[in-house]
Amino acid sequence: MVQAFALRYPKVRLSLLQGNPKQIAEMVVKDQADIAVATEAIANMDGLISIPCYQWEHVVVVPPEHPLIRSKAITLEEIAAYPLITYDSAFSGRAKIDHAFSLRSLKPDILLEAIDADVIKTYVELGMGVGIIAGMAYDAERDKGLRSIPVGHLFGTNVSRVAVKQGAYLRSYVYAFIELLTPTLNRKLIDQVLSGEKEMYEL
Repeated sequence: MVQAFALRYPKVRLSLLQGNPKQIAEMVVKDQADIAVATEAIANMDGLISIPCYQWEHVVVVPPEHPLIRSKAITLEEIAAYPLITYDSAFSGRAKIDHAFSLRSLKPDILLEAIDADVIKTYVELGMGVGIIAGMAYDAERDKGLRSIPVGHLFGTNVSRVAVKQGAYLRSYVYAFIELLTPTLNRKLIDQVLSGEKEMYEL
């Protein structure tokens, strides 16, 4: 969608800034950024209006010959038997991962935490542990040294949201960016949500 946006608005310079949900929310509130995109953590932050934009589930990533690939129905106990490499506690549904293990009284060995899925995948490829990442961060063509195992049945579904500053004037290219993120949204619906005319928006 970034490529599509650049083609549609070649004169608009797009700057992608990383941060944890609190940091990116503050960037928007302080007019340092137009849009924040994060998981549920930004849903109720003061000064922001957020709209759900897409749903996703976690996957486990392992090297091609890893024993977990042979599991017919992977369990939390099987995953917890290996050192884990996953997101920092502020990112990408990590709370759901921790909660799932806690419910089963499991204490996984979190070897490494990162804010970026590419970092996680790199260390998995080096054989340091089993990775847990967002499903859309795995690409079979690009990640040829890894295999993906769906684990939504273990960690549930996550909702990412797009947020803008309350009362902000949105330029046309900001609407376009949001529409590219979520094809089910259009300018009219975005305006209705932002103005409070439409309190709920379901994916």
